[in-house]
Amino acid sequence: MTIIMADDGLSPTVCPYCALGCGFYIRKGEGGPGIEYMLDHPTNEGALCPKGNAALEVLGHPERLRFPLLKAGDGWRRISWEEALARLAGEIKETIRDYGPGALGFLGSAKCTNEENYLFQKMARLLGSKNVDCCARRCHSPTIPALNRAFGAACMTNPISDLANSGCIFAIGSNFAENHPLVARWALRAKDRGGFIIVADPRLTPTAWLADLHLQINLGTDVALLNGMMNVIIEEGLYNSKFVEERTVGFEELADKVRWYTPERAAEITGVSASSILRAARIYARSPASAILYSMGITQHSHGTDNVTACADLALICGHLGRSGAGLYPLRGQNNVQGACDMGVLADFYPGSVSVSDAEGIRRLEVAWGGASLPKGMGMTAEAMPVAAGDGDLRLLYVMGEDIVNSDSASSRGRRELANLDFLAVQDIFMTETAEIADLVLPAAAWAEKAGSYTSTERRVQWSPRAIDPPGEARSDLSTIIRLANLLGLNFDYSGPEEVLAEIGRVVKSYAGITRERAGARGGVIWPCPFLDHPGTPILHQDGFSAPEGRARIFAVDYQPPAEERSQDYPLLLTTGRVVIHYNAGSMTRRSLSLMRRAPELFVEVNPGDADQWGVVDGDLVEVETRRGEAWARARVTTRQERGVLFMPFHFPETNTLTSDVIDPVARIPEFKVAACRIGKMKGV
Repeated sequence: MTIIMADDGLSPTVCPYCALGCGFYIRKGEGGPGIEYMLDHPTNEGALCPKGNAALEVLGHPERLRFPLLKAGDGWRRISWEEALARLAGEIKETIRDYGPGALGFLGSAKCTNEENYLFQKMARLLGSKNVDCCARRCHSPTIPALNRAFGAACMTNPISDLANSGCIFAIGSNFAENHPLVARWALRAKDRGGFIIVADPRLTPTAWLADLHLQINLGTDVALLNGMMNVIIEEGLYNSKFVEERTVGFEELADKVRWYTPERAAEITGVSASSILRAARIYARSPASAILYSMGITQHSHGTDNVTACADLALICGHLGRSGAGLYPLRGQNNVQGACDMGVLADFYPGSVSVSDAEGIRRLEVAWGGASLPKGMGMTAEAMPVAAGDGDLRLLYVMGEDIVNSDSASSRGRRELANLDFLAVQDIFMTETAEIADLVLPAAAWAEKAGSYTSTERRVQWSPRAIDPPGEARSDLSTIIRLANLLGLNFDYSGPEEVLAEIGRVVKSYAGITRERAGARGGVIWPCPFLDHPGTPILHQDGFSAPEGRARIFAVDYQPPAEERSQDYPLLLTTGRVVIHYNAGSMTRRSLSLMRRAPELFVEVNPGDADQWGVVDGDLVEVETRRGEAWARARVTTRQERGVLFMPFHFPETNTLTSDVIDPVARIPEFKVAACRIGKMKGV
C-alpha cells in the first residue's frame, strides 16, 4: 500500500471504532504503517483501547474488496466501475419508472464521513425517496425524540473530559469500561477527587466493578428505578425548585406520576433494595454536579424512548444540566453515528434535525438544493425496509457500509425478506454477509484511505485526512456517490469533501462555523458553532434550552414491562451487549488477528445456579434458543450473571438470530436487550 504522509512522517487520524473520536497518528514505517499516540488529544490523551490499537490491521487485510463485483449465478464476475455504476443507475431509473421513488431504499452508514452521509441522503431525497435511514435506528434512535422534545437538542450535553468535574456519575445501561473504555479514565479522575459512581446494570460488569454503589437491576425495569429515585428526591425536597420553576415545564405532572413509585414498590419491580434506591437518589440529588451516562442498555428496549425520557427528567428536576460536571451523556455506538444523524440520514429528519413534517424547514432545503421538490413525511426505517422488501413494497435497496443481515434483530427473517428485492447494491470494505446476498458489490475505501470529517458522541467535529491509498480499485464512498448521482442526472458538481463540508455549513446551522481547517486542528470543533469566529459550545443549555420558550419539558412516563417474559417453554431471559475486544457486527474486528486471538468465538454467560439446573458446565458448547431461532455458543459459567439471565455479545452473526423484533412505538428500535430463551447442552457433543 502507498503511504501518504506529511513531512514529519505522521498523519493525524480519528479512530474508526466507537463514538469517542479518539485521535492518533498513522506513522510511516519500513514494515508498513504503524500507530503513534496523540498525547495532546483532548479526549483520549494518547491512550487507545484494544480495538484502537489494532485499527490498522484491517487496512491491508487480504479479504478487502478490491474490484466491483456483479452476481453471476452462484458466484461473482469482476466488472469495471463504469459498468457497475451504469448498472446501478439503470436499476434505480427502472425502479422509479415502474414503481415510483417510494420503492427505493437507502441505508447510509455511521462509519462513513459527514460529507458522504450528507450526499447520500441528498441523492436519495432528490430522487424522490424518503426511505433514508442508518444504523442509528438500532442503537440510539430513542435519544432523538426523547431529548428533542425535552431539551430541543438530541445529543450529549457536556464533553467527555468534563466527567472529571462530576461529584456523582450515574451510569445506567452503560458498560462504558468495556464499550467506551476511555470514558473510564475521566470517571476515575472524578472518583480520585472524591466523586461517587453509581452503576445500574443487570450484570456485574467491569463498569460495575468501578462503582461505589452497584444497583443490580432486573432487565427492562429502568423506568421503575428512575421513577423510584425521583419519588425520593421530590418527597424529601431534594429537587432544585429554582431550576424547575425557572427553566422547566411539566413538573407537577411528574410529581403526581412518581408518587406511586415509592422505594418499596420500585424495589418489587427492579429487584434493587429500597435502601439502595434511597441512597442512590440522595447522592445523585445532593451532589453539586451530577452526570448521567447511558447507552444501549437504556435505548434498545420496546420502551426505549420512555427510558431516555426518564433519564432526562431526573437530570431536569435536580438542575444537573448546563454547567461543568453535570449533564446527560448518551454514549453513542459508532464513530460517526452523531454525524450521520446530524446529516439527516434518518427516516424522520433532514440535515440539521429538520423534521420531515416541517414544511418551512424543508422549503429552505429545497431552495438550498436548487429548487427541487423534496419528499415530506416519515420514510421507511432500517427495520421497516426488510419487511417492505418481503411484502414487495421495496424493490431496490442501496446499502452503504452496513452489515444489516448481522445487525438486524431476528436476523434470519431479515435475510429471507431481503432476498425478495429486485436489486440489492452493497458498498463496503469487506464481503460482509449482507454483501454476499447482494446483486452488486462496490469496493469502498476505509477511513484512513479517504478524507472527511467525523462527529464524535460529544459533538466534536474532526477532520481525518487521507493517509494511505485504498487497495485495488476501491474508492471513497464520496467519489462513488458523486459519480452515481451524476449518472442519475443530479448534477453533483463537487470537487471533494472540503466543498461538501462548506455546503453542510450553509444548510446545518450548528456547523456554519466549521471549516476543513478548523476541524483539522487538534481536537476539532464542538458544535453548535454558528459562525466562523465562534469557539464552539462544549457545554449545552447554560443559558436556556432550545425547546419552546427556552424551557425544558418534563414528561412523566410509566413503567412498562419488556415485551417478552419467562414462560414454561422459555424459562430464562437473554440479554445482549458488547465486549471490549470486538465492535458491533464484527465485520472489522473478526478480521483482526490480534483481537481474534483474545476473543475468538461466541460465548454465553450463565449463572452457576442456572448452569447446574440445566446441566451446563463451563466450556461446554451449548444451544441457546428463542422463539426466533437457535444458536451455538461456548458456555462461560460466571457469577457476573444474575440467576435466570443469559448474556451473549452481538459481534457474532448467530446472536441476532435470537433477538426480539418487537419495536419501540416512537423510535422504532427493536428490543435487543430482552428475549425469553432456553439453554441446553449440544446433542452429541
